[in-house]
Amino acid sequence: MTLPLWLATVAPGADAPVIMVFGDSLSTGYGLPKGKGWVDLLQQRLEQQRYGYRVVNASISGETTLGGRNRLARALALHCPYVVIIELGANDGLRGQPLDAMRENLMQMVRASHAAKAKVVLLGMRVPPNYGPDYAKKFRTTFDVVARATGAPLVPFLLEGFADTRAMFQADGLHPGVEAQTLMLDSVWKPLRPLLAKLAVEGLMRRGLAQVN
Repeated sequence: MTLPLWLATVAPGADAPVIMVFGDSLSTGYGLPKGKGWVDLLQQRLEQQRYGYRVVNASISGETTLGGRNRLARALALHCPYVVIIELGANDGLRGQPLDAMRENLMQMVRASHAAKAKVVLLGMRVPPNYGPDYAKKFRTTFDVVARATGAPLVPFLLEGFADTRAMFQADGLHPGVEAQTLMLDSVWKPLRPLLAKLAVEGLMRRGLAQVN
């Protein structure tokens, strides 16, 4: 992909536009060596491909959608992100929490991000089959419902391609290991890449209008 021209001269320093990852332990790098989580790899990929974005990891291990909803406004005000990647819901599912509430929390987080002029990528998850087929299906489709209602690009399943491979997980069987992080990043990159291209075009248009005026 060609360099987004409007960001070409922007180094990923303190003043660079922000991509904020807003998630739980799947995004904090839980149990991994420093710098090996998929969020760290995202920053590396952005630099390698000469995107001028700075990644802010605003994830908290153990976070639920309710916890995320309660702290999102402050994170948006603090970091002023261009893009918010929402990776929440896994802990709601593992705790068997009501899915209607999870849906509403996700919906409000996407809408709050949009109101702050940020684009959103929503990362979907699934729960193990032992939670029962009805709960598992409703959990999975909750992310689809939110994505359709808000227009947010969706990664259907963050652990796609390795969820059934025990060797790709840490000893706890819940958190992906080092080898899985690139696969997670590749899943996120699929919708994120065209979104960054769209932002680049919008940036060029804004700059062109400013020059005309």
